[in-house]
Amino acid sequence: MKIKININVEVGRVVKYFVLSDLFLLAGWGLVEPVFSVFVVQKVAGATLITVGVAAAIYWVLKSILQIPIAKYLDNTPGEKDDFTALVGGLFLCGASAFAFVGVSQAWELYAVQALHAVGFAFYVPSWSAVFSRHLDKDRVSFDWSLDSTAAGFAAGAAGLVSGVMAERLGFAPVFVIAGALSIAAAFIVMAVPDLLLPRPVQKQAIIKDHTPTNIGV
Repeated sequence: MKIKININVEVGRVVKYFVLSDLFLLAGWGLVEPVFSVFVVQKVAGATLITVGVAAAIYWVLKSILQIPIAKYLDNTPGEKDDFTALVGGLFLCGASAFAFVGVSQAWELYAVQALHAVGFAFYVPSWSAVFSRHLDKDRVSFDWSLDSTAAGFAAGAAGLVSGVMAERLGFAPVFVIAGALSIAAAFIVMAVPDLLLPRPVQKQAIIKDHTPTNIGV
């Protein structure tokens, strides 16, 4: 018995670009996650494993609290302009927080940057999910979501493979700089499809005036 599997990977433009942006963002933060606890213990003055735990708690608790009212606001606001603005803004905040980690040396600085990190992802998660859900390919909903999950998994896996080597040989700064650059790149990828998300301005019909000289025949 022969089993033929034919997988058509063609997807809509919005899905394609959003999967790509998710891949860039998660690849960047996939570099950070495997070495983050080591960074905190080695580079933050007086840090212990408790400091790592507090930093993680700040991110997850604050993100979880904020994304619910943000999602509610996005759902109650008609159109996709608000989703697009929240999405791009969230990605830039994620990039800014990654860059800010380079200068962290005190525990309070670590906690502040983690809070910024949480705010960025609190804007990103509901807005990305809202737009992505609305533009899923008809009859291929499971495939589109699985494609994003697969891309994100490969990105995080590949990033995790190289992050330790990068931090060991080049230090922690390049890890955070690349994570920030990939977050900003993800924002620009999303900005490449605003014509599909934002309504185009309505152009008023041009008024054509009669410019015939009034003194003809005089």
